[in-house]
Amino acid sequence: MEARLSRARRLACAVVALWSVAPLMAEAQGPRRPVSMQRQSGYRTPNFVVRAPTPDLAREIGESAEAWRESLAIEWLGKPMPNWVEPCPITAQVSPSLGAGGATSFVFDRGEVFGWEMNIQGSRERVLDSVLPHEITHTVFASHFRQPLPRWADEGACTTVEHRSEIVKQERLLIQFLKTNKGIPFTQMFAMTEYPKDILPLYAQGHSLTQFLMESRGKQEFLNFLTDGMNHKNWRRAVSDHYGHESLYELQTDWLDWVKQGRPRLDTPSAQPPVVLASASTPTPTAPAKRGRPSVYASRVADASAPAVSSVYAPLRR
Repeated sequence: MEARLSRARRLACAVVALWSVAPLMAEAQGPRRPVSMQRQSGYRTPNFVVRAPTPDLAREIGESAEAWRESLAIEWLGKPMPNWVEPCPITAQVSPSLGAGGATSFVFDRGEVFGWEMNIQGSRERVLDSVLPHEITHTVFASHFRQPLPRWADEGACTTVEHRSEIVKQERLLIQFLKTNKGIPFTQMFAMTEYPKDILPLYAQGHSLTQFLMESRGKQEFLNFLTDGMNHKNWRRAVSDHYGHESLYELQTDWLDWVKQGRPRLDTPSAQPPVVLASASTPTPTAPAKRGRPSVYASRVADASAPAVSSVYAPLRR
């Protein structure tokens, strides 16, 4: 009976955080060897056990994972996280022919989170500067909130730490989705607890809204907003309390206007100085980001490819 309950609890509480594999897999060329057919080498750190095609790659991924885990925790939470009781296994497929992507699973149970498992793939560069930080941000959020986050916010925040080249893809996809009636009304998006059948609009829109909110009030306010929204199950009130919008529709309208204008830089309140997005540079184990290090948002100008006229956008419903 206990085994059945445990399995039911795992099925009910397990969260699989997926990185956007689908649009990138089309870029992969040539045959691909499955993990089971690749010769794998192992490397262990305090929080990760890595299996990768070569010993050097296993070591590089493991040390980078530890460095990302420390720097991202400091960036988001203000301090490093304690070591996990059990390390997170990482299975890596690394090849220039592979599209970048990953998936991380873990279990929430009675205020605890455990059962980490991560699969990553892509070129060496994208694994180290995009896939790893994205997946590890999932683990930072899971360790902090200890409950499942709204899908748009979880994936949106994790996308902000990717390499600029990956973020540009999401920004371009967003414009495409908004032009073709694939935008998700905020009343629906905020209610999503599972991935929709078509996940790509959720990724693009979630990233854009997360960036909009973080640039409006900073990362700490974004975390406080998520905490209130999840604890009280009232996103309209959380939006009003933390961002001054009286409804999700009002937030949707202001966000869409920002996108139409080419995503201009917003002023973050001086009470919370801007922070460097983790994607600005890849940390190394010998020189991780330090607490209190002065920093700014990763430089970004308005996307010239983003249309500045409303007529090209299909209107989102209330």
